[in-house]
Amino acid sequence: MSDKNIIIKCFECGKKNRVPDKRLEEKPICGHCKTLLDTKNIYGRPVVVSDRDFGEEVLGYSGAVLVDCWAPWCGPCKSIAPVLDELAYEFKGSIKITKLNVDENPLTASQYRVMSIPTLLFFKDGKLENTLVGALPKTEITKQIKSLI
Repeated sequence: MSDKNIIIKCFECGKKNRVPDKRLEEKPICGHCKTLLDTKNIYGRPVVVSDRDFGEEVLGYSGAVLVDCWAPWCGPCKSIAPVLDELAYEFKGSIKITKLNVDENPLTASQYRVMSIPTLLFFKDGKLENTLVGALPKTEITKQIKSLI
């Protein structure tokens, strides 16, 4: 592990906690409500992001991030959701996979010119590296992830 800090959102109170990744095995607790933080599955599932926290969760993250721009009414978005869940688990610790609902977060969607969904945005150290549009096969998304990490 490196000397990076990981932001872990408390499932009990919703507060974000900064935990050095070298201390993840020490069972850290929330600084606000003292609930045990979930460190076993930090990026083993997609993280929901919004206009409000996009800068911190995606642009401020040191490492690779995949942003799934989606909407609940979108059939192709629903079809790739299980694939992204699988990839979040398979690449846990290598890439942070996030989900951005474009209906609820129009500012970020328009900033990155998301015109069709699903759109996958690939970031590395806060910089947009690539964009894929459409419900692509798992192999294609995996190929892009591997080129990023």
